[in-house]
Amino acid sequence: MDMVTPLTAAPHDHPNVAYGRVGVLLINLGTPEALTDQSVRSYLAEFLSDRRVVDYPAILWQPVLRGIILNTRPKKTRAAYGKIWDQETDESPLRRHTREQAEKLRAVLPDGLVVDWAMRYGVPGIAGRLDGMAEEGCDRILLVPLYPQYSATTTGTANDAAYLWAMKQAWQPALRTMPAFHDDPGLIEALVGTCREHIPEGCERIILSFHGLPQRYFRAGDPYHCHCQKTARLLREAMGWDDQFAPTAFQSKFGPEKWLEPSTESLVKAAGEEGLKKIAVITPGFVSDCIETLEEVGIGLAETFTEHGGEELAAIPCLNASDDFIEVMRKLILRELSGWIS
Repeated sequence: MDMVTPLTAAPHDHPNVAYGRVGVLLINLGTPEALTDQSVRSYLAEFLSDRRVVDYPAILWQPVLRGIILNTRPKKTRAAYGKIWDQETDESPLRRHTREQAEKLRAVLPDGLVVDWAMRYGVPGIAGRLDGMAEEGCDRILLVPLYPQYSATTTGTANDAAYLWAMKQAWQPALRTMPAFHDDPGLIEALVGTCREHIPEGCERIILSFHGLPQRYFRAGDPYHCHCQKTARLLREAMGWDDQFAPTAFQSKFGPEKWLEPSTESLVKAAGEEGLKKIAVITPGFVSDCIETLEEVGIGLAETFTEHGGEELAAIPCLNASDDFIEVMRKLILRELSGWIS
């Protein structure tokens, strides 16, 4: 593999330039940098100001965001993060898992690759990481958004941030973007493995919960809903489940408009009211445990289930930095690097 190669026979006053390396940048959504109201507020301000995420006219949305949401929501969000914060490393679970994924991939991918990670919102940012990769001589970079199912609100905006960085570079690296991997056989096999390991004995229903999205995004052509349904179907087929035992649902609704249905919360309530005592929730749209899986599902929806007559809701862990997931990503990354490395 090519390594950093300084320019030879250049004039003495020529800028120092490194080139010839290939980089891989893992990208996930984002997280507050610290467990403080200010850090949470900064994170939410960046996240909720992204027009890919909230596409209301800025003249209408920004006064609501700045005047109401950012003055009321940070305290509540910080409290939710406080329930799951990794005290040992002083970081959110999402940050820790993404960092560990990069570290493990660095160890199993070919020598010479520059493997790094970034967050779309918060720290470390995409632009800063790309600066560092360029300084290390990466003139070819593969962007790896860590979302199995494509959405403009996740994969799309992660790629946008990298393209905006590239627009400002005198020497742009060649950029590739990894496509959705919602139907990759390796991913499905890894999900099957975690189901078999973690679904409790006597489980009466397992809900396949994906992050929600306003329905109008689907009508506008975003393939996310279709990708989620295919992941769910392939997982059900592999496990021998029907859609009564393993229904698909969507969580994390935000705002007043109509979102994809059914909601995970409604199915959890219904399960309790039907007399079910033991259910599980798996989140195949998240590759790393985060506030949506650990707090919203593992704590919040578990409480909702007991409030409606149930006894135990098991939140199935995400793939995180498991050996199975690292192998899935290793194969996908090598496929996308075809022609760049031998």
